[in-house]
Amino acid sequence: MSALLGKKIGMTNVFSASGELVPVTVVQVGPCVVTQVKTVETDGYNSLQLAFDEKKVEKLTKPMAGHLKKATDKGFRVLREFRTDDVADVELGSTRGADLFSVGEKVTISGITKGRGFQGTIKRHGFSRGPETHGNRNHRKPGSVGNSAWPGKIIKGKKMPGHMGVERETVKNLTIVDIRPDENLLLVKGAVPGWKTGILEVKKAD
Repeated sequence: MSALLGKKIGMTNVFSASGELVPVTVVQVGPCVVTQVKTVETDGYNSLQLAFDEKKVEKLTKPMAGHLKKATDKGFRVLREFRTDDVADVELGSTRGADLFSVGEKVTISGITKGRGFQGTIKRHGFSRGPETHGNRNHRKPGSVGNSAWPGKIIKGKKMPGHMGVERETVKNLTIVDIRPDENLLLVKGAVPGWKTGILEVKKAD
């Protein structure tokens, strides 16, 4: 399986071998512990469940503590399941880290975007603003949204003001600029979804 759970540390800049300044996101990937192995024979499909971000066992619910006890004596805050083709060589309780990836490799990263609260159409959907002068009073309003006699209602899915952010987002084909295996850190070119300390899923690009 070519996926790990990680945590967004923040953004910085590094110099490439050619002297180019490259903006990177620092992602702590792992160590992830394999807490469950699913097979076609027992579950109908192959997958691995990974645990990330240690947590005191005393803070877990009893069902969760019992589940994790089958693989490890530690507690974890985040569990995720990843489909895989082959699980024959995977041991329950084994650990995976940044050495799963290599420099220059392309990865796909998924996470939850930052919450922006209730926003208008300009910030949420990129609408243009209205005129500022000549008596115009429609500066940031969305304008006309309804219909006339038929169908006499606002069409479902209309771009309107509303809650923005806190949605799952995936960014594909990000390049790994550097790897620091001792600290389980990946330096990925560009930005990734989420806030600092936000949980991310890092997979090898298809």
